[in-house]
Amino acid sequence: MSETKIVEEQEEVVEQGVHNYSGEEQWVKPEDPLLLERLEWFKDQKLGLMMHWGPYSQLGIVESWALSDTDEEWSRNEIDWDVDAEELKRQYFGLNKTFNPLRFQPELWADLAAENGFKYLNFTTKHHDGFCMWDTHTTDYRITGPDCPFHTHKYADICKQLFDAFRARGLAISAYFSKADWHTPYYWAPGMERGNVTSRGPSYDPKEYPHLWEQFVQFTHKQIMELMTRYGRIDMLWLDAGWVNDYRDQNIRLGEVVDKAREYQPWLLSADRTVGGPYENLITPEQTLPDRPLNVPWESCITMGYAFSYRYEDQYKSVRQLIHLLIEIVAKGGNLALNVAPQPDGRLSPTAISRIKGMGAWLKVYGEGIYGTRSCEPYSAHNCQFTRKDDIVYAFYLYKDEQESVQEELHIPIPQAFSQIDLVGGQDNLQYRRTDNGIIVLLPENERLEQAPIAHVFRIK
Repeated sequence: MSETKIVEEQEEVVEQGVHNYSGEEQWVKPEDPLLLERLEWFKDQKLGLMMHWGPYSQLGIVESWALSDTDEEWSRNEIDWDVDAEELKRQYFGLNKTFNPLRFQPELWADLAAENGFKYLNFTTKHHDGFCMWDTHTTDYRITGPDCPFHTHKYADICKQLFDAFRARGLAISAYFSKADWHTPYYWAPGMERGNVTSRGPSYDPKEYPHLWEQFVQFTHKQIMELMTRYGRIDMLWLDAGWVNDYRDQNIRLGEVVDKAREYQPWLLSADRTVGGPYENLITPEQTLPDRPLNVPWESCITMGYAFSYRYEDQYKSVRQLIHLLIEIVAKGGNLALNVAPQPDGRLSPTAISRIKGMGAWLKVYGEGIYGTRSCEPYSAHNCQFTRKDDIVYAFYLYKDEQESVQEELHIPIPQAFSQIDLVGGQDNLQYRRTDNGIIVLLPENERLEQAPIAHVFRIK
C-alpha cells in the first residue's frame, strides 16, 4: 500500500479517545516464520487482561486526555474543579506527587487472572501523559521518581512486579506503550509557536525543528529498549497514539527500534495500532467489534465498566454480557482484551473481582469451545455463534437474560453434516432431527431450567 493511501486512511475523525481500527487491507503478513508462528499462538489465547493505571486513577478521571485542549469538550466534562486550562494541566502533571498505591497486589492480580481463564496481560507502561510505570532512566516522571511517594516501596517498579508475577503464573506479557508523550519537553516543547494550546501532536513542526524531533525519537527508542532489555520476556509491544507514525511528519523510525528489539526478543509481536503496515501485526478495535469475521489476527480492547480508567461509581457489565461479548469476538476470529482499571490504592474493586471469577467459573466448563478455536461458518445466526477446533464445531445458543424461556427444542442453523452432538458440560449423544435450515436438538429435561443459563454450548462432530 502506498504511503499516500495510508495517510488518507489515517485522516478519519477520532472521538473521545477511541481510535478507529485499521482495515484488513492494511495488514501486512510477516515474512519471518517465527512471527507467523507467534500469530497463530496469539489467535489461540482468546482472553487477555488489559489494565489502564496511573496517577489519574486518584481522581477517577479519563486517562491523559484532559491535557489536550483540542479534546477538552469531552475529556473535561467530568472535571468540576474551577481552574483554567493551564492550571488544570499543572495539577494533572502534579498527581505523581500523591500517587501512593500502598495496597498494590501483583501476585493476587496474577492469581486471579490465571485461575479464571485469562491468558495474557496488556498493561499500560506509559499513557499519553508520559508517566512511566517502570524504573526508567529517561525521566524523573516515573513511579520510582523522587517526587512519587511510592518510590520507596518494595513494589515500586510496578511493571517489573506485574510482569514477573504474571509470567510466573504462565501468562504472556503485552506491554502497552504510548508513542506520544505529553510530559517531555521534546514533544510538548515550551515557548513554541503554538503557545499554550495543546493538542495530540507535538507543539512544533518536526520538519522545522528536526534536532528537537530527533531528541524525541531517541527518547522514545531508549524507553522502548529499556522495556525490551530489562523486563524479561515480552510477547507483544502494543503501541498506542496512532497519529505518531512514520507515514506522516511524526516519523519516529519505528521499524528501526522494533527490529532492534527483536534482536533481544525475536518472538516479539508488534501492534502499531491504527497505522497499518509491517509493524501492525494485529488489528485492535477499541470499544467495538467488527461487524463480520476478520481473516487477520485481531483483538478488541473493551472495558469491563464505562471507561478504561478507574471511576469511583462505574457501571460494570454483567458476567452474562461479558461472556456473550467474548463468544461473539471469538466467533469472529478475534481475542478479547478486557480492560479492568485498578483503584488508586492498588487493589481491584470487589465488583471487578466478582466479574472475573464469574467469567472463570463459566470458562472452566465451556472453555473448550473458546480457546484454540477458529471462526467457522455460519459464524453468527440469530442467537447462535459458532467456533471450530479441528473437526469439531461448537455452537453457542445464547440467552439474553435469565428470564428468557428455555425451550425443549432448540433450533441450531448449522448446514454441515455431522454424526454426533453433545452438550458441553452435560449429556452426550443428544437427539436431533434435520430441517431445511439446520437441526432441531432435543434439550435434556434437566437443562430446561426456570432461569436461562448464559448459553447452552453444543459440541458437534
